[in-house]
Amino acid sequence: MKTSEIVVRVETDENHVPEKMIWTSGENKTPSECKALIFSAWDGATRETLRIDLWTKDMMLDEMKYFMHQTLLTMADTMEKATGEKEMAMSMRDFSDYFAEKMGFSAEE
Repeated sequence: MKTSEIVVRVETDENHVPEKMIWTSGENKTPSECKALIFSAWDGATRETLRIDLWTKDMMLDEMKYFMHQTLLTMADTMEKATGEKEMAMSMRDFSDYFAEKMGFSAEE
C-alpha cells in the first residue's frame, strides 16, 4: 500500500491572519506558494463535511472571484466523475456561468 502526504505551511501575522501559504504533496515535493485554499473532508461517521477555508491578506478581490468560479467548475467535474450525474454537473456548470456573469467577468476568461 502506498501512503501520500499533503503538507500546508501557513505563516500568519500577529493577528493570526495568513500572510503566506506553502504546500507540498507526495507527488509534488517542490514547495508551491498559494494565496487561497479550500480543504473539504467527508466524515462518514457524522455525515458532515469538515472544512478549512484560508486566504492570504494580499489576495485581491478579483483573484478570489476567479478562484471561487474555478472551484465551482472543479466541483461540477468531481460530481460527474464521482457519481455519473451528468445532468446535475451540467446544472452546476450553468450556475458557474451565471456566477461569472454576476461577478462581472466572462466564464471564458
